[in-house]
Amino acid sequence: MPRDDRKTDDRRQRGSSSAAEERRLMRSTNRLDIPRELRRTIALRSAYDADAFGRLSERIARFLGTGQFLVYMTATILFWVGWNIFAPESLRFDQYPFIFLTLALSLQASYAAPLILLAQNRQEARDRVQYERDRDVDARTRADMEFLAREMASLRMAVGEVATRDFLRSELRSLLADLDLKSREDDRV
Repeated sequence: MPRDDRKTDDRRQRGSSSAAEERRLMRSTNRLDIPRELRRTIALRSAYDADAFGRLSERIARFLGTGQFLVYMTATILFWVGWNIFAPESLRFDQYPFIFLTLALSLQASYAAPLILLAQNRQEARDRVQYERDRDVDARTRADMEFLAREMASLRMAVGEVATRDFLRSELRSLLADLDLKSREDDRV
């Protein structure tokens, strides 16, 4: 038998080497029915990490919702308006209708809204996962409570069938009374 095992191992090795050789030949030939291997590019492609961008957007959205941001924004706007009203004419960069300030605030709002929505979507996804976990825990807890209720019911039924100490005493007293009665009757006869 060991010789047969060696023969099958040799056949397997020859089969795997011929399969590998066939694959190598198929790669080397320019066949139209076999897709080419991917070409390597000279420039490195940057990997887009959606999670990192999501975390950044959440940080920004959290900051936009703080009093600190409101204080910074108010101070910036007051400085902007004050500078463009009271600074010398040659140093002013945004005249009275403050078009550039309006553009800056619109740009800030146009970026803030999608970032806040993205943060809300991520929070919704986390809430959904937490909801699923809570529902699973609730189902397990409910099943445990039902099991315990069934066990308690079976214990009550078992205890109901068990003779108590008082019941045994009363039965023994009645038996003693019957025995006493029989012994008195036997003594009379």
